[in-house]
Amino acid sequence: MAGKTITMSKLKQIIRHRDNGMALQTISKTVGIARNTVKKYLQLIESKGMGYGDLLDMGDEDLDALLADPGHTSEQRYVDLEDFFPYMEEELRRTGVNRWFLWGEYRQKHPDGYSYSQFCESFRQWRIGRAVSMRMEHLPGDKLFIDFTGDKIPIVDALTGEITEAEVYVATLGYSQYSFVEAVESQKKDDFIASSENALHYFGGAPKALVPDNLKGNYWTEIPFSHPYADN
Repeated sequence: MAGKTITMSKLKQIIRHRDNGMALQTISKTVGIARNTVKKYLQLIESKGMGYGDLLDMGDEDLDALLADPGHTSEQRYVDLEDFFPYMEEELRRTGVNRWFLWGEYRQKHPDGYSYSQFCESFRQWRIGRAVSMRMEHLPGDKLFIDFTGDKIPIVDALTGEITEAEVYVATLGYSQYSFVEAVESQKKDDFIASSENALHYFGGAPKALVPDNLKGNYWTEIPFSHPYADN
């Protein structure tokens, strides 16, 4: 994109304010972006000859492609992506770290970067090219990788304002990298089982295997034989 890169959220705020007739200086103060940066984006937007409403109706990736900076080539985007992979590989060895959250970190650094599916596929190909011995192939419907992220998130009670911290459960299908994320009260057995069941309902089926990653609780030995999980 033109000049300094900003997030899609900020860009859409600029477009929305301009569509409502807001002045350039006021947009700059409201959005918290330098006046010259806002001006460059508005000039680029106007050069496309599209209405503000049409731009706001576009998806993030389509809008990003429309306003792409010719100087920031696809080759450079991939260089940025590959530069992130060694760090990503190291972080994935840590308890509670998964691809979804690393992708979020990557997009914070590169707002015009790749989508989650492209990110995961590129990482898979990078690992294959880097070390064939590390190659892992996943079949459709074969494995569901499950874990807690380790980092809690704050939950605010809308009525009382009370803030509590919730655990974050993540389930990711190995083949497609399709993910389910849920905030839960704790990492205890009951919450773990409930979230796993919710994930299976969300995906609309069950894989051949559930693969936990460094979970704190010894869930498998604690699950009673009467529980459906015990049948596996």
